[in-house]
Amino acid sequence: MKSGRVATTVGVDVPDKMKSRIPVVLLACGSFNPITNMHLRLFEVARDHLHQTAGPELKLLCGADVLKTFQTPNLWKDAHIQEIVEKFGIVCVSRTGHNPKEYISGSPILHRYRHNIHLAREPVQNELSSTYVRQALSQGHSVKYLLPDAVIAYIKDHNLYTRDSSRKGSSTQRNKGKPSWGEPAPPPRSSS
Repeated sequence: MKSGRVATTVGVDVPDKMKSRIPVVLLACGSFNPITNMHLRLFEVARDHLHQTAGPELKLLCGADVLKTFQTPNLWKDAHIQEIVEKFGIVCVSRTGHNPKEYISGSPILHRYRHNIHLAREPVQNELSSTYVRQALSQGHSVKYLLPDAVIAYIKDHNLYTRDSSRKGSSTQRNKGKPSWGEPAPPPRSSS
């Protein structure tokens, strides 16, 4: 075993500084449709932030765009927002074009429990969104390096987010003429 590391399981080395870290459970919400590498990155940023600032806890993990939805009328019940923030707390990861401090100050409930909201800054700003990925796929564009390879394979195997799947009204129907994921989509069929 290398000096300065501790083995936690057979064949897994963990740096000494991690053995003193406290357990953190993060519950995330959002569409994750499809899940992108930036969605996965949320967990890394939140974990690092909490290990520097908090004790063992269960927290809601969200991007600043989800925090903003707490202000959308009839989307969230005030009682649910209060229960989440008061009992568990939130880890909110920054996102380009959003101001979580403004969302907190603009909401009486979030403002009252602001001490239980951790704002974690993502050092690598990226505007990648599931909406962009779905649009790219529907146009036959490559999404390599935007999504985990397993997610790309699943999307391809199930013919999701293609023009044909949306035209048929089902994103899970298989289509033999589906585009290759690194090549342009075939031209649209004429309606004549």
